[in-house]
Amino acid sequence: MVHGGRVNDTTHPEKCLNPGLYIVATPIGNLGDITMRAIDILTRCDGIACEDTRVTGKLLKHLGISKPMWRYDDHSEHRDRTRLLESMRDRAVALVSDAGTPLVSDPGYRLVNDCRAEGIPVTALPGPCAAITALTLSGLPNDRFLFAGFLPSKDKARRDMLAELAAIDTTLVFYETSPRLTKSLEAVAEVLPNREVAVARELTKLHEELRRGLPHGLIAYFEANPPRGEIVLLVGPPVAFAASEEDADAMLLEALETMKTSQAAAQVAKATGLDRKALYARAMELRRE
Repeated sequence: MVHGGRVNDTTHPEKCLNPGLYIVATPIGNLGDITMRAIDILTRCDGIACEDTRVTGKLLKHLGISKPMWRYDDHSEHRDRTRLLESMRDRAVALVSDAGTPLVSDPGYRLVNDCRAEGIPVTALPGPCAAITALTLSGLPNDRFLFAGFLPSKDKARRDMLAELAAIDTTLVFYETSPRLTKSLEAVAEVLPNREVAVARELTKLHEELRRGLPHGLIAYFEANPPRGEIVLLVGPPVAFAASEEDADAMLLEALETMKTSQAAAQVAKATGLDRKALYARAMELRRE
């Protein structure tokens, strides 16, 4: 919620920013990923609108910055947004989310829209984004991709959404929570069984992990190793080419980490169209190497 009136800071008038809204990306884990420009804006702005003042407060303390903070999230009322807009007419207000780039599955869409309608300047600072970080880390095709936010929490709605996106020839990128990951992987296995999948979690943090393979293999892994932390789920595009020997070996090695030899060969055969018996023989060789 937004409390109080506008912020008045005349201590260093020469350091004031032009009035308006400044969209500031913040680290998704590693605090070293904050940009110099983000630090500059947070230092010189008149106040900060944020999802959770406790989370943003920790970042500001790390940076040695003290600023008024106003809570602004998806549950904020219209009057809260109105107060922010009024402040931005002659003050610089930074908008941050708890982590990453605001508006990417985070609050801010209505605020930016209202600023545009009211003629209030909007400046966006590029920076950390979990979806892009996971995409580059995954090795899945990234010349074209579709970011689809969070998958629905209900089983049928989740499957329906995946079926709706099935015909799109591109890598699909979703955000997911750790308790729902295996349910989402099960839905992918049912609706998009031949697709390569990558699961990225705890990005930029100490226990960062990227697992890539076919859905059933990943389900087995995460059932045995319950995930923690924030997750990005990526689903590769439809297989539209004959896999090379190198591709097949890579997929077999991934599958063999969590599956029996026969299961791994069957999964890779289904995904690539290659001969299952030949893949089984190759999988046996890879196990011996």
